Amino acid sequence: MPHQIQKNLGVTKHGEYTQFCVWAPFAQSVSLAGTVCEDGEIAMTSDGKGYWKTQRKHVEAGQNYVFRITAPDGRVLTRNDPRARQLTSSEHGASVIIDPDFDWQNDSFTPVPPEQQIIYELHVGTFNRPDAATMGTFDDAIEKISYLKELGVNVIELMPVTSMAHSYGWGYAPNHLYSVESAYGGRHGLLTFVRECHKQGIAVILDVVYNHFSGETDLWQYDGWSENNRGGIYFYNDKRGDTPWGGRPDYGRPEVRQFILDNVAMWLTEYRLDGLRIDSTIYLRNTEGRDNDPAHDIPDAWYLLQDIVQLAHTINPNAIMIAEDNAASAYLTKPRLENGCAFDAQWELGFPHALRDGLGLRGGQTLDGIQFELERQYNGNAFEKVIFSDSHDTAANGSVRLNEAASAGNAADKNAREKALLANTVTLTAPGIPMLLQGSEFMQEGSFNDWQELEWDKADTYHGMVLAHTHVCALRRNYYGDTAGLLGQNTAIFHRDDQNNVIGYHRWDKGGAGDDVLVIANFGDARHQHYELSLPLPGTWKVRFNSTWKGYSPDFHETQIVELTTQADASAALTLPPYAVLILSQDSN
Repeated sequence: MPHQIQKNLGVTKHGEYTQFCVWAPFAQSVSLAGTVCEDGEIAMTSDGKGYWKTQRKHVEAGQNYVFRITAPDGRVLTRNDPRARQLTSSEHGASVIIDPDFDWQNDSFTPVPPEQQIIYELHVGTFNRPDAATMGTFDDAIEKISYLKELGVNVIELMPVTSMAHSYGWGYAPNHLYSVESAYGGRHGLLTFVRECHKQGIAVILDVVYNHFSGETDLWQYDGWSENNRGGIYFYNDKRGDTPWGGRPDYGRPEVRQFILDNVAMWLTEYRLDGLRIDSTIYLRNTEGRDNDPAHDIPDAWYLLQDIVQLAHTINPNAIMIAEDNAASAYLTKPRLENGCAFDAQWELGFPHALRDGLGLRGGQTLDGIQFELERQYNGNAFEKVIFSDSHDTAANGSVRLNEAASAGNAADKNAREKALLANTVTLTAPGIPMLLQGSEFMQEGSFNDWQELEWDKADTYHGMVLAHTHVCALRRNYYGDTAGLLGQNTAIFHRDDQNNVIGYHRWDKGGAGDDVLVIANFGDARHQHYELSLPLPGTWKVRFNSTWKGYSPDFHETQIVELTTQADASAALTLPPYAVLILSQDSN
């Protein structure tokens, strides 16, 4: 690949020989140790360009190895292979030789296009944990794939699965970028998970972290050299290396750029992942995490982001590449020829806050944010943003899930269920690519954390809520052929009532029966027996979804409405309960 200045790094097979190659430019000497060396450590040879190599015969999968590096000051450092595909343990383990073969069983999967995508954010360690005392695994998660398919999900976003500093956590403190967390089931577990998701028509994308490495990473002063007592060869050795979470990689050093870009290629080729979500791109490209701040910008990081996306789309033109960047800059998704990064989409970080403000969950109540988010597009494309009512961030870091915020201590009561269903219905019908946080469809309580498993009995207790989400997901995908507008680029606010906190919006693609979709949402706590409004088009509108249906919850105050017929001037009246949301469209002949 064009970005590679050195090929065959890490471990590569050459016939009956296995080559070991590591970058350690300031080392006095490097040797290979571990069970791959039956007769003791083997000295490696320098090529004079910073790389050290050796070959061994009869190396087998399962054997382990480490590098012994003599630092410039004479210290002998034991280091793992930065490109090791597996470790014996994330905590003080050794690198492991893997078997590269895997039976993909004729996998030829292609993700659905962006307008049809519905993402489910999943944390392997807590998603499906049969034993509360141990981490969930990929095999455990596989047991729930059919559930997610029935729900209507067609993209799973995995929170980071690389080997972590302490074998548990969210995954955003990366230690070994190339190794899959052994507590989750390791490399083979992830391969199997991706294959089984593809069989069910579900794409898998992965959160990856390139803005920092854990403060305890093996990469820190890897070969013993550093400047200013900072991170050494993999890091900036000045203030650019500082982040709130650990050292920032040196994006201007060609070897580090290759290390990151080769990692991108690994996920998309070896694991056949369908895309990546790049964590906190704002902290890659600016030392203070700010936009429009040239004094602290890191130009090399912007070029690296461009290269990451270009490489991904070269490997797989359908790769789903998503940025998380709090600047909401259109340049993240602009084409590279226009100085953009060309990401397919970016997280719309204001969306969950707009929903909370609409529901009055943060003090005061306003529809301003709702209207802003419904009307906002990047580069004229409605699907260059990922929208959500909750994520691992909004439901943590001192905050809680939306339903918990609605009814603290009783996150599944009627009030919480009504508000959560309203929020997720708006998410699933608004312009953008919708995402659900694991468990939100069955009223998982509290905040998101890395130790509390999902309570799957709630999926049975609140099966009506799961059914409601299933129905809205189907409408989002135009499963019944009468809501094509939800796949379209066009959105218009046709009604806004700030006094009663009611908003109505119109979604359409080409327009017409079976295409035009209306969403009427009451964010207020009042019941309106005779609510009048004007629709954007006259005629008879069929109710495709009614959040007050008792089939979703026996204690809901159901409004009996099957259709809504306007007057000649497109005015209409209906009963509108508190926190109700309706989805309507017209029948085609």
